[in-house]
Amino acid sequence: MDANELLKKVRKIEIKSRGLSQNIFAGEYHSAFKGRGMTFSEVREYQYGDDIRDIDWNVTARQNHPYVKVYEEERELTVMLLIDVSGSRDFGAVGMVKREMIAEISATIAFSAIQNNDKIGVIFFSNKVEKFIPPKKGRKHILFIIRELLNFTPENNGTNLSVPLQYLTDAIKKRCTTFLISDYIDDKDYSKALSIANNKHDVSAIQVYDKRDAQLPNVGLLRICDLESGVERWLDTSSARVRQAHSRWWYERQQKMGAIMNKCRVDLASIATDEDYVKALMNLFQKRGVR
Repeated sequence: MDANELLKKVRKIEIKSRGLSQNIFAGEYHSAFKGRGMTFSEVREYQYGDDIRDIDWNVTARQNHPYVKVYEEERELTVMLLIDVSGSRDFGAVGMVKREMIAEISATIAFSAIQNNDKIGVIFFSNKVEKFIPPKKGRKHILFIIRELLNFTPENNGTNLSVPLQYLTDAIKKRCTTFLISDYIDDKDYSKALSIANNKHDVSAIQVYDKRDAQLPNVGLLRICDLESGVERWLDTSSARVRQAHSRWWYERQQKMGAIMNKCRVDLASIATDEDYVKALMNLFQKRGVR
């Protein structure tokens, strides 16, 4: 992508995402994430309505009565975007290319964050951490992130979701609000890394997928290429058995992902590239805001 084309795309995304963050997401973002960055203050006896996740089990065991940790809200949050830059993000058959939708979603969250006076940082990952952008504030910083989103070329094409989660846990000492943005096409078990990261930080998951990931069209012989491994093969999509097998593979993958999110207590927004991501993000923010 040449410099002029890149600048035009950056400007287009900035105008759209700033408008969304100012006019639609401002209240929802603040209510969903205010007070998520907390520092420990004291313990007190458990009262009806307290979140059981705040129970201090050590004090509870010593006193033989439930006690909860009391926190003080920090004035600002740190928001981390963990963004999948593997080969599969370049796929786009229905609606937008995954890469473009991920860029718009990330930019919208970033502009919402700076309106709330929060810092924003990024981890680009494939099957390794490709780039770490430390958290900072300001429009200039966000425009740099958007340029990287649109133009960054990873060294590897594979996906390993555990890698950025482990890096987040090790590298970011202060509790932060985190969005893990990916198509979640990863056969490896990332549940342990996700659980550990969410215990230390506050993780939300955003899946961006193409409907052709989920369902093959009936178009006869079709040559497909795995964008992560480079392996090519022919499929007879006129075969109902082939289409059903693919749909079953996708369904089982989605069920497994949902089970992992439930087990780790991570909120999930799953967004197709031809759908309105605004509605999905609103639902995610509102769901978190009523906790």
